[in-house]
Amino acid sequence: MLQQKEVKSILNKHKQRDSWFLDEYSVNPYEGCSCNCLYCYIRGGKYGENMDEGLIVKSNALEVLEKQLAARANKGQYGIVTVGSAIDAYMHHEEKLKLTEGMLKLLLKHRFPVFISTKSTLILRDIELLKEIDKTAMLPGDLKETLKRGVILSVSVSTTDEKITNMLEPGAATPAERLTVLKKLKEAGFLCGVNAIPTLPFISDTEEELERTILATKQAGADYILVGGLTLFGNQPSDSKTLYFNFLKRYDPSLVPKYDKLYGINFFPPKSYLNELREKTNRLCRKHNIRNSILESHVERA
Repeated sequence: MLQQKEVKSILNKHKQRDSWFLDEYSVNPYEGCSCNCLYCYIRGGKYGENMDEGLIVKSNALEVLEKQLAARANKGQYGIVTVGSAIDAYMHHEEKLKLTEGMLKLLLKHRFPVFISTKSTLILRDIELLKEIDKTAMLPGDLKETLKRGVILSVSVSTTDEKITNMLEPGAATPAERLTVLKKLKEAGFLCGVNAIPTLPFISDTEEELERTILATKQAGADYILVGGLTLFGNQPSDSKTLYFNFLKRYDPSLVPKYDKLYGINFFPPKSYLNELREKTNRLCRKHNIRNSILESHVERA
């Protein structure tokens, strides 16, 4: 049973532009997510182990967003808006509820550029709407010459192994379906790529598996691939760290002590691991001639 709630604000302004996704704002039409990824950072007791069952619809989202976008536009405060920063904007409920579609129409009306990352095929529904945003959006002054696009689209791929994604991302499209979506988005003329975030330690971060993901991204025609580490939060039954470790016990128990050593009491891997992942990514991206940033001249985040 979907829950409804009214919100006072929905357009979130970041303290600074995100160095990876280039967004300065975010909007989330829903709370909770039917993709139900075990590693998702928003997990916790509020949603329970099955986030689809605890999904909340922001019933007045479009009315509030209209006012906030108009206010920002009147002041010339344009910036890229991520649609679905804490959820997948195209989770299966969107097919019926169409809140994401409504938000995109408002973003088009007020000429805000957009970033979306998804694990769903439903984004193909909005290709024509996204094309209009891409053509008419107002970019911040320093991005006009470097980006020159009003829309950036990503599909999220943590691994190309469907056996693993069936366990970790039960409500998402398969990796092959996501890469097909990526190919169609590129054929439609968009700036698009893959968010390999999170890349899974000892599973999809090995030289062989990471190269497999990068090569599949390149073959789909992507402009970029973004590779990032896995964060795991909390110790309660419905928290991501607990659920992910339960997955490891089912998938390959021998990985549990490796994760214990890598994470310890922390929610993120050490900087040495992230540096090694970045160096590996740089090397493989050079090999396959694909950039690991959205902008060609962009300096990647450590």
